[in-house]
This record gives sequence, structure tokens and C-alpha cells, in this order.
Amino acid sequence: MQFFSSWRVLVVAVAALALNGCASSPDEMVQCGTVSSYLAPDNSANLYRVVVTHLDDVAVISRPNYLLSPGEHKFTVAELINSPELKVLLSARKVKVFSVNVAADQRYHIGAKFNTDKIYIGQNSLYWQPVVWQTESHQCEMKR
Repeated sequence: MQFFSSWRVLVVAVAALALNGCASSPDEMVQCGTVSSYLAPDNSANLYRVVVTHLDDVAVISRPNYLLSPGEHKFTVAELINSPELKVLLSARKVKVFSVNVAADQRYHIGAKFNTDKIYIGQNSLYWQPVVWQTESHQCEMKR
């Protein structure tokens, strides 16, 4: 009987240590901000979604949210403008790079601003620009 009692104490102790290792202490968590590309902006305001291809010069698989340390981060994006007014050739539809200055506990929604101030045709790539179209408070913590 003594063996089983000691064995149970050992199992409980090991389980407690394992669970403690899963929990993150406050010292292991750092502040962050979020950059998001999942929300569909208001097309009537000439805003459209983008696909992120690179983050800080590193190729990425586009995802809805990027948890990032505070500071400036460089995004390479491709526009997803679906407008009958867009008359440029497919070869003019190239990625663009822009920076987002991320602050802790903020969410930045990024997209493509379709410039409709004049008619863009042929190879003219000035028809759009990447933008932060909405900023909101959003609690963010990530592991070191």
C-alpha cells in the first residue's frame, strides 16, 4: 500500500510541474499590437482588401492577424481591388511596400485605397496605395 501512495504523490507532483510549465508567467509575456487584413473595408469608400506577401522583408503566408512588437514594421501587400472602374493591365498590378508604426494594445486594419481621382489605364501603378483604414484599441499579449 505504501508503494501506491508514494506513486500517487509522485504522479501528482509531476503533473503539477508539467501544468506549471504550460502556464505563462507575466515575465514571459510582452506587449504587442495587431495588424489585421481580414475585415472587408467599405468598397463604397474605395477601400479594398489586401494580401500580405512579406513582413519585415520575410516572405509569409497571409493570415488574418499579425501580433507584432511595438515599433515600425514593413508590409509588402497585393491589392484585391474588384471594381469595374479599374482599367489597368494585369501586368501593372504589382505589390507595394508600406510601414505601420505599431503601438501596444492597438489593432490596425490594412487595405488598399483605390485612387479614383483620375482614370488610370495601361501600365500605370498609381491607381492604388496601401493604407491603414481603421485603428482601434485591442488588448494584445504574446510570448517572448
